Amino acid sequence: MSEWTISVDRGACLGTGMCTSIAPDHFRLEGGTSTPVDPEVEPDDAVVDAAESCPMEAILVRSADGTVLAPEL
Repeated sequence: MSEWTISVDRGACLGTGMCTSIAPDHFRLEGGTSTPVDPEVEPDDAVVDAAESCPMEAILVRSADGTVLAPEL
């Protein structure tokens, strides 16, 4: 399977921790905002769920070819 990339706009992140609750293997709170545990991950629906649940749409998930998977535009 192709890897996905995760990025978090830490300037937009409110640090609610929703992503860490939904996908704790992929996100952690650092300095009051979210950050990916690893920016490259194997496809996992929990990562997309976390991005879609972010109230600020601060999480961006892309496929290996650069297609935006979440949040939906």
